[in-house]
Amino acid sequence: MAIASVLALGAGGCSVHKIYSMQQRNKVYPFEQINFNDVMRAYLAKPGANTPSIEGIYSVTLVVTKKGRGLLASTERERVIDRQENYRQVAIMKDMKSQNREYIEIPIETGVLPSYSIRGEFSKVTNNSVAVYQRLEKRGRSTSYTFSFDKQFDVLEGVRTEDRGNFTITEKLTYLKVFPR
Repeated sequence: MAIASVLALGAGGCSVHKIYSMQQRNKVYPFEQINFNDVMRAYLAKPGANTPSIEGIYSVTLVVTKKGRGLLASTERERVIDRQENYRQVAIMKDMKSQNREYIEIPIETGVLPSYSIRGEFSKVTNNSVAVYQRLEKRGRSTSYTFSFDKQFDVLEGVRTEDRGNFTITEKLTYLKVFPR
């Protein structure tokens, strides 16, 4: 009976994650519960975490600009085509599984999920305040950014440029550390 209701809801446009989250929200537990955000904060507040590290919880802002000359224009102009202020929160933590990446990025969602997707990876983090970031997308595709950061890792800035004919599209990601400060 439960399988039939899950299939009926799935056919109606709900995702499995949304159904699971709805079930967990209404479930009564005999013990106190904590979410991923709480676990991440406890992990980041561990002893010895006083040294500056890229690990933390960040608020992300995206700004996309378009620069170029129009069809009949004589001067080059630049304009913002997309701006998303603090559109998501992510947790960046050291990767213990992979040899190819140093840190992973996990989106922090408000719902309760059985597992969390790795949506980005940082590699080649250097002492020169530079890192390579790959934003992982569906169907095995990824987008690369070059990140720079300050010594305290309070602000991370990533830039990606792409030429499209007469125009140059620049995407800028800004990560502002929320926890630990």
